[in-house]
Amino acid sequence: MGERSRAIRYGTDASQFGELSLPDGRPRGVVVVIHGGFWKSAYDLSLGRPLAESLVAEGWAAWNLEYRRVGNGGGTPETFDDVAAGIDRLATVEGLDLTTVVTLGHSAGGHLAAWAAGRPDAAVGVTGVVSQAGVLDLVRAHELGLGGGAVEGLLGHPPVPADATFDPFQQLPLDVPVRCMHGRADDVVPIEISERYVAAASDAGGDAALTAVEGDHFVVIHPRSEAWQLTLRLLDELA
Repeated sequence: MGERSRAIRYGTDASQFGELSLPDGRPRGVVVVIHGGFWKSAYDLSLGRPLAESLVAEGWAAWNLEYRRVGNGGGTPETFDDVAAGIDRLATVEGLDLTTVVTLGHSAGGHLAAWAAGRPDAAVGVTGVVSQAGVLDLVRAHELGLGGGAVEGLLGHPPVPADATFDPFQQLPLDVPVRCMHGRADDVVPIEISERYVAAASDAGGDAALTAVEGDHFVVIHPRSEAWQLTLRLLDELA
């Protein structure tokens, strides 16, 4: 973290914290960076640090969020509770303007970014979502066996109707715009997941769009890629 960054806790568990980075001057808004890794404890918020650095350079405040994952106390509902509490923690940061709060998530983080935007009675409301190769349909992701059974690992069982509250695909439409960025050659989370989500969201009257780019699952989080430059433009539109 740089001079304008600090870790802030939102709970007592080792994973219940985030890194808040601020630009010089008044931020354009806050981007909540939610890392991926199929909700597994082997992956952490270090994945989001290059994106947070780029966001701050563009004038955004970046809240790079850590949370309990499967293998270190996470799963359902703990992972979801942490993401909700982590976002709501921003309400207690003195002087932080929360007029614009966009969740930006990659892979499993894209799932959590979209889920967070649909929370009822949130202390900090999400005003827009950018999903980067997001796992936006848990049922379809389970059918495809993504992440070696990662959806079952998250839920504790194969998806059932009672899990609808944890599945962005079953929460449509959201009241905020959702912008999906996905690599055409993604063989980790196939682009059909984003295609299905955007089609269903649009049919339900939601504001959702997909930008397909050349590249694999990780091109969307490479800060020097064209995909990331396009993502910054999407954020400009959501500001």
